[in-house]
Amino acid sequence: MYIMSDYIGAGTDNSQIWLANFAGMRLSLKSAGAVTLVSFFFVTILGLSSRVRLATGIIASLILSILFMARFPYYREFNATFGMEVVQGLHDDIGSIIITLFQGYGIYWRLPVAIFLTLICIFFFSRLLLIKPIPLPNLDSLNKKIAFVTANVVFIVAFFIFARFGGSFTYANGLNWENAGITSDEFLNECVLDDVQAFYRAYSISKDMEVREISGVEPDNILACAEFISQRKNLNAQSLEPYLERTASGAKIEKPRHIFIIMGETWMQWPMLGKYANLHVADGMKSIIAEPNAYYSRNFFPTGSFTSIALEGIITGMPDVNININYQPRTYEEIYISAMAPPLKELGYRVDFWYGGTPSWDNLAKMSIAQGFDNFYGYPDLGVPKQTTWGAKDGDLFDALEKHLADEPPTVHLIMTTTNHPPYNLDLEAEGYNFNGTLAEIAKLPTVDNPRELATELGHYWYMDKVTTKFIRSVKEKYPDSLFIITGDHAHRVDPSSRPTIFEHESVPFVMYGAGINKKILPPDAVGGHISIVPTIIELIAPRGFIYYSISPSMFQSFGVAFDLSSYITQNTAGRIDSDVWEILPQVASGNLTKVNLPNERKFAMDVVRSVRTVAWWLLMKGPDFAK
Repeated sequence: MYIMSDYIGAGTDNSQIWLANFAGMRLSLKSAGAVTLVSFFFVTILGLSSRVRLATGIIASLILSILFMARFPYYREFNATFGMEVVQGLHDDIGSIIITLFQGYGIYWRLPVAIFLTLICIFFFSRLLLIKPIPLPNLDSLNKKIAFVTANVVFIVAFFIFARFGGSFTYANGLNWENAGITSDEFLNECVLDDVQAFYRAYSISKDMEVREISGVEPDNILACAEFISQRKNLNAQSLEPYLERTASGAKIEKPRHIFIIMGETWMQWPMLGKYANLHVADGMKSIIAEPNAYYSRNFFPTGSFTSIALEGIITGMPDVNININYQPRTYEEIYISAMAPPLKELGYRVDFWYGGTPSWDNLAKMSIAQGFDNFYGYPDLGVPKQTTWGAKDGDLFDALEKHLADEPPTVHLIMTTTNHPPYNLDLEAEGYNFNGTLAEIAKLPTVDNPRELATELGHYWYMDKVTTKFIRSVKEKYPDSLFIITGDHAHRVDPSSRPTIFEHESVPFVMYGAGINKKILPPDAVGGHISIVPTIIELIAPRGFIYYSISPSMFQSFGVAFDLSSYITQNTAGRIDSDVWEILPQVASGNLTKVNLPNERKFAMDVVRSVRTVAWWLLMKGPDFAK
């Protein structure tokens, strides 16, 4: 709390800090009790050597010291103590993660500090064990012995119950990770969780995912949810197909030869906002947006907070429902009715995936091909040097793709970049980045935790923006009828302050650029998300009457709501799904809200979230038929 005090919200008084510490102490009784139980069983009950107690303490001290040192960079990246990112990492490239820990998160100095902390713990713990036990009283009668043993058993049982329930004798009054957020500050609430409890939270959520439990999914109301999505009643169908069927209203632009869906790694939206214009890290894309044949919406949310979830949303057309689509058997047995590839192929396109990393990462290539993609090109196919453990430089990825275009038939390209990702090891000076200038502007921002680190991160963002813009302009010159869609996989990881708004922390840009596109092709700041991108493309280019299937409508017929796993955005607000926390969007003038009923807007947003999630869950778990 002291080292990262900038993360504590303004107006948070000392009483909240003390409350967080007291709650943390109570919750840590669970963790300490679990460690104590080991030595209690083997030494106190079985009578083994007290060295077992010492060994248990050493192991626990080492593990907890390492986790303590790791929670600092972890929180700075994910705005949370250890969470689902840990579970996600188990499916990731472990070798790449280890390299990233050394290159991007300072494990080379954090580990020695953790060992030093462990040695301090061992010193005090070993001295504690040298204290001689209190001798038992001289019990000269059977009744006294029975009373003494009974009292000890009652005390031990009571103590473990007290520890088990987090400082209480009942579950109802106890404390656990699910109800530990008792302060008004999100950072303090995360501090309440010690590392063991944070890992237990990740484990619990992971187990819920395995048994398909998620808030907001209502399988018993699948018909009502399907009707809500389709906006058609009394279909009385036996499958989801008629409810997800959509009819294109007619092409709005000439059919392009090539379509590029560029998903930038950690392409958060906030550097593109006027408030941060002096940083000059998004000037390339802003120059694209300024052209007459471009459209830009700020009211756009990703599918989730991980790259793989974002790509799953694009590829399958389904939102994040706490189920790893890329590890579901159904994903490899059949193409989902809402999948991206089939309608685009029916419109005469080949569908390819271009990725700066390795094809095996998170089953990405396998999943794409199984869901109808024609080709997958990863780092090994590019013939370029590897920039980081995650893959090639974005510039090399775009160069390889551009050379490939001359030999291609009409193709839709899904492109995923990698450079704007830890470890941030690009030679920014050689690329022309003004590090000191950006650092000086960052110094003017309030509550930035580590200005130099943010300047480095924004330098990689600047590079991604630069090479993406260069690629778009070069391809447009050679193939003027191309269509470009630019967005980000997620915004998590880099924030403009230690206390970002929901909008800053979550939103990613949505840019359409190409022949026939104009500022009025969609309403200003039309609301959308990853799963509305493909329907929007189809509505742009498909002939009138073309049939396709999607869970989300296009941005032309948008519900006016987009969401990820934890948050949502509407035309006027961004908010949390599982709480009443919300905020007015920075681009919405207060005068425009005079006729808006915000409670009704939130209620409708929750109806959309519930309906879309329920239909997606049904497709994943049961398939399209209601009979199942």
